[in-house]
Amino acid sequence: MEITAPDPGLIVPYEGVDVSDPLLYQHCQHAMWRTMRDKAPVSRHRMPSGDGFWGFSRYAECERIVKDHRVFGSEEGTILASVGVGDSAGGQTITLMDPPKHGDIRRPTMKALSHSVVRRRAPGIRRRVRELVEPCLEGGVHDFAKLMRRLPMVVIGDLMGIPDRYWDTIAYYTTASIAPDDPEYACGATTRETLRRAHHELFTCFTEIIDAKRAEPGEDLITALLTLETDGAPLEDFRVALNCYSFLLGANSTTAHVASHTLLALAQRPHLWDAALADPRSTELLIEEGARWTSPTNHLVRRVREDTEFAGVTLAKGDWVCAWVASANRDESVFADPYSFDPGRSPNPHLSFGAGPHYCIGAPSSRMALGALFQEIGTALAGAEPAGEPSHLHSNWINGLTSMPMTFHPRAERSSR
Repeated sequence: MEITAPDPGLIVPYEGVDVSDPLLYQHCQHAMWRTMRDKAPVSRHRMPSGDGFWGFSRYAECERIVKDHRVFGSEEGTILASVGVGDSAGGQTITLMDPPKHGDIRRPTMKALSHSVVRRRAPGIRRRVRELVEPCLEGGVHDFAKLMRRLPMVVIGDLMGIPDRYWDTIAYYTTASIAPDDPEYACGATTRETLRRAHHELFTCFTEIIDAKRAEPGEDLITALLTLETDGAPLEDFRVALNCYSFLLGANSTTAHVASHTLLALAQRPHLWDAALADPRSTELLIEEGARWTSPTNHLVRRVREDTEFAGVTLAKGDWVCAWVASANRDESVFADPYSFDPGRSPNPHLSFGAGPHYCIGAPSSRMALGALFQEIGTALAGAEPAGEPSHLHSNWINGLTSMPMTFHPRAERSSR
């Protein structure tokens, strides 16, 4: 989605708009979300199927929805595509489970993705990130978004125990499963065929990797999945594969797009370049603002678990609710001047990594990857500028870029490595 500031006072109609249409998000929707926050912070919408859901556009309500698992459950689906139909993997993966069962998977797998593990593997992560971005550091025109497809895998791939020969395949088909209508990822004649092909390719990879891990365990997330128990029994291989898919969906739908949108924001504001990339602390703040600015997940969906009064409306058990995370990250009551890209913004309580029990388990690895990337860029490059129009992912859920040609300008002298 293009990210621009809405014109002051602009009111955009939202009633009767199919907010689930992926093509809607080829263009900036922040004017619509601001209108919702101002005029109807709680709104009612319908899917093309006729199934309805409640939309919440302010920060306070969005934060409560993603935090309060007792009222707002994840088990039946977490994206708009689930509304009215549910998710067939409900109750089987870490993202589609609620406490206490959610903890059975989260606690042991967190150890494989913890801050301490990520720090221990930092030298290898930085080396792989440097190798990935090296063409840009040498200068010239490169499609940054296409290069960044691999960024999540150079971090999470190793932490999960996935051999690098699978990384490109997994990165591609994970995105195809998220955005099957995008021309870049349509690998079938129809949406259904693309999804079938993507899932087949992914689960073929997972089956091979799981078999190899059973024969030769390691210190990684897949080994952790193979050794944990839920309800007194080990996970079946199919559930291990489903959870691999869940972890990789999270990784491949966020990190790469935060990287691309953040670089584009800096390139469009060259006066911010040097200060934003001056030192590790500056880079840390830049990453948080990049995550807020991008809001890689436009929304998160939950299903109401009990009748409740919330934000002035009566929600019935079974109702679907949508937290517009991208809108929450522009809420004027929380973020000063929210339509300005401010690399030094602090505090920055964005919801881009979620909140509560479903807070992104891969956040440490994502921050490590982005930190390594922008430290390399800051050291080697004096600036960058667009070399063509970016292409935006066809998705109502993920705010992604499929292509972003950029011209990169090296500094006169590069630091020795």
